[in-house]
Amino acid sequence: MSLSVSITGLLTGLSLIVAIGAQNAFVLRQGLLGKHVFAVSLACSLSDAALIALGVTSFRQIAVAAPWFVPAMRYGGAAFLIWYGARNLYSALRSSEALAAGDARASSLAQTLAMGLALTWLNPHVYLDTVMLLGAISTRFPGEETSFAAGAMTGSFLFFFALGYGAKWLRPIFASPASWRVLEALVALTMWTIAFKLIMGL
Repeated sequence: MSLSVSITGLLTGLSLIVAIGAQNAFVLRQGLLGKHVFAVSLACSLSDAALIALGVTSFRQIAVAAPWFVPAMRYGGAAFLIWYGARNLYSALRSSEALAAGDARASSLAQTLAMGLALTWLNPHVYLDTVMLLGAISTRFPGEETSFAAGAMTGSFLFFFALGYGAKWLRPIFASPASWRVLEALVALTMWTIAFKLIMGL
């Protein structure tokens, strides 16, 4: 396995997953509540790993069957990232909201896992981000897709477990709208950087 490609996969996966979304907010809230943190973090991580594997393997097959599809998805993915980054930058400049932990009643393990899995598998964006986009980026590393996928999967495990178990320490930070603005701006910059590399074929 190539270490540099794995690191690229790790950073790419983290840059996509760190954006504020329903799944991340759910994991954060469970961490703040201190309920079923390990199970939720593991379920989200394994789901992401399965989606990453699906994207990498499916794109490899599609590249052989339809050579035109890969560049089409590369430019389509770049366009999506440009829009995604613009949305995050807009949020950084205009939003005054903070992510609230919420005081929801504790649910059973089954209920909690069902909600976490629903927020993962029923979210249409996860298929574009994790399956399509990471699958498209993995084609930049012919013969080393496994290294890229391993890095991206590692990023998912690191992120979800850090978010779940680090929530109590992060609460004062995430209670501030300014912190979210900084995060949104960093996400926007990262998205545009990846888009530029996709367009240029770097």
